[in-house]
Amino acid sequence: MSTQRVFRLPSKGAGYEAIQEHTEPIPQAQAHEVVIKIHATTLNYRDLAIAKGFYPFPVKENAVPLSDIAGTIHALGPNVTTLTKGDKVIANFDISNTFGPQQDWLHGLGGPIDGALQQYIALPASAIIKIPEKTPLTYPHLASLVCTGTTAWNALYGSGHPLKPGQTVLSLGTGGVSMTGLLLAHAAGARTIITSSSDEKLSIAREKYGADFGVNYTTTPNWADAVNEYTSGEGVDIIFENGGSGTIAQSLSCVARGGQIAIIGFLSSASQEDMPDVAGAVLGKGCSVRGINVGSKQLTEDLVRFACARGLGVHVERTYGFERGEVLRAFGDLERGAVGKIAIEIP
Repeated sequence: MSTQRVFRLPSKGAGYEAIQEHTEPIPQAQAHEVVIKIHATTLNYRDLAIAKGFYPFPVKENAVPLSDIAGTIHALGPNVTTLTKGDKVIANFDISNTFGPQQDWLHGLGGPIDGALQQYIALPASAIIKIPEKTPLTYPHLASLVCTGTTAWNALYGSGHPLKPGQTVLSLGTGGVSMTGLLLAHAAGARTIITSSSDEKLSIAREKYGADFGVNYTTTPNWADAVNEYTSGEGVDIIFENGGSGTIAQSLSCVARGGQIAIIGFLSSASQEDMPDVAGAVLGKGCSVRGINVGSKQLTEDLVRFACARGLGVHVERTYGFERGEVLRAFGDLERGAVGKIAIEIP
């Protein structure tokens, strides 16, 4: 077989309904590249933001969507010595970021460069993470480690003050990063809190992800007060801040002294006059506020070791096939706010 099936989005903001299938050549591995046979991918909020046009970073025209790649090595370039054909692998979200902070927004899969919604992809071998042979995790579970997994791991362990057992972690909302962070924090021995607009989703967070405490922010709009009460006024050591300007005031209210607020998303907004004095609040609490840009290959490798050793897979809510109608239904599920990951299996 010399051709493959590929899905492309004509432009940022075209809407996911505009995604179309194409037949294209299977790529060839250059000297320092590998070709991956993709077996599964998972969707992230970023993918919806790109399709609907409110993603604030660069996206190429006619891009192959989705960032999460899990598969096997199909072919290797002549200078690749660290991998072999048939190895089970994932690719780092930013293919240029091996260590340290992300340097730009030009190397992320599924946006400025082609992503996972295709059967084969050629990538630099330096961006590839080998999976242990005996992992119990499925390809959809492995794909879910790429974007939300590394982002959550970065928030917990990427600073100079990594999570310690017994500390408290708060996840805002039940999106992919929040739920992954909840799962990882619980497995690491932390006390975990989550917020949601739905009592049903809070029940899922408790039953499937190990949340110790949940707050419905619709019925309890001042959710920071509930968090402070639950922690006996001590506050939270690490906060997954997905709301942005619309929730930062309450996050600052319930972060512990010396705690960390990891800025991950921009799901809500506040007017300029309603914005808190962030500098004053940070100084008063002695806390840190850190923007999370997914993470380096090194962080992803640490996450893979932890997740595979513990058999820790994010709950996959639903799995779709590699047909256009199935792809559009997967995006529709994402838009409706499904709990857990939405996966697409690729033949």
